[in-house]
Amino acid sequence: MEVHIGAGEIEAGLREDVRAGLGARPYQLPPKWFYDERGCALFEEITGLPEYYLTRAEAEVLSARAREVAELSGADTLVELGSGTSAKTRLLLDALAGTGRLRRIVAFDVSEPTVGQATAELAAEYPSAEVVGVVGDFLVHLGLLPAGGRRLMVFLGSTIGNLEPLERKRFLAELSSGMRPGDALLLGTDLVKAPARLRAAYDDEAGVTAAFNTNVLAVVNRELGADFDLVQFAHVARWDPDEEWMQMSVRSRRAQTVAVPGAGLEVTLARGEEIRTEISAKFTRARVEAELAGAGLDLVRWWTDQAGDFAVSLSFSR
Repeated sequence: MEVHIGAGEIEAGLREDVRAGLGARPYQLPPKWFYDERGCALFEEITGLPEYYLTRAEAEVLSARAREVAELSGADTLVELGSGTSAKTRLLLDALAGTGRLRRIVAFDVSEPTVGQATAELAAEYPSAEVVGVVGDFLVHLGLLPAGGRRLMVFLGSTIGNLEPLERKRFLAELSSGMRPGDALLLGTDLVKAPARLRAAYDDEAGVTAAFNTNVLAVVNRELGADFDLVQFAHVARWDPDEEWMQMSVRSRRAQTVAVPGAGLEVTLARGEEIRTEISAKFTRARVEAELAGAGLDLVRWWTDQAGDFAVSLSFSR
């Protein structure tokens, strides 16, 4: 396993993000800090909710198109960014293995335990392939991905929608710069649709997304000694029609001051003031194609689920 980020660096990264995000208004926290053990469990629960169509729609596309992806890409190496446990990727790996070309699997994630679990399972399931685990932040360590072979880079779940437009542009440019001609990118993107459906997906009736959202405050409490009282914050999910993204925030139910000693901060919040925790951009084909082209990637296939809710695109490095 290649480890490019250790526990000390993760703690330092959280401290820096909290200082930057809560040190000046408007307040914000990056969504990557959702995913402690409880956050991962809550998100897994979210993916099974009736309102949350994204995971099912993407799986529908992958089930229908995995073999086509394998043939078109000609890949012998699959590199998954933000791999988690690589559950959905089995569809692609089975298709690649079916071509007889699969030689290497690279699982890239920020969590060392998660990467360790994923690589152990993948090595057992695909014994003829070399399995490499890489622990790192895809916004920092893309340049350290293993080279060689004909690679299929996989970035699923519409995770790219969590990035601000300029951040997306930098990410795609760096990813593309490390790809050789013939390397391909398989990208999952959620599509623009009726705001009511989007709001329901991010504010479910069971309150699981609300628990997931406020859990980021529990992470700051545990890691930096903060005293956020979670019951004093409400979950907010709203559609921004100008930016075409869903925005999640936690809203202060009262005027309060929160100490964050690990970041050297005291955060004063007015009643109704919000801390933004996530954006989730929604896309059109035109936007995806333009952003890929701007990074030097040519879109060659565009697939959606039957309902047209979610897209998976295949593009090639020039």
